[in-house]
Amino acid sequence: MTVGVRRSSREAALQFLYQEDFTILPGQPFGYDLAERFSLFCALFQVQAKARGYALQLLHGVVDDLERIDRLISEAATNWRLVRIAATDRNLLRIAVWEMLANPEVPAQVAINEAVELAKRFGGEESPRFVNGILDAIRGELASS
Repeated sequence: MTVGVRRSSREAALQFLYQEDFTILPGQPFGYDLAERFSLFCALFQVQAKARGYALQLLHGVVDDLERIDRLISEAATNWRLVRIAATDRNLLRIAVWEMLANPEVPAQVAINEAVELAKRFGGEESPRFVNGILDAIRGELASS
């Protein structure tokens, strides 16, 4: 899979999670078939076919391990409650943390760099620095455990 396809996959996963952030209450599980709903999302937003597989893998990974991922983010984001982190940043962090935890094909530094690049594109002015700091702290925590 090429770098461009993975980035497109991350973008699609980010956009899907961002959308879902406004329809699902915090702490509540996804109450539907994720693959089916993502398929509808892809059709509606014309997500390229090559990017769909990895995007769905990211989504399943994040959803299946959401509690652990959110705990790691909360521990690293000192002075920030998870619900107070901007939705774009929160979901970028979730995707990158899952990649660092569960995808050995993606080195931690690549997951961080990709999240920072997406933060530059989709986040606020401070997002890239914020995302980088949180993910770097998580990388350090994971390396020491």
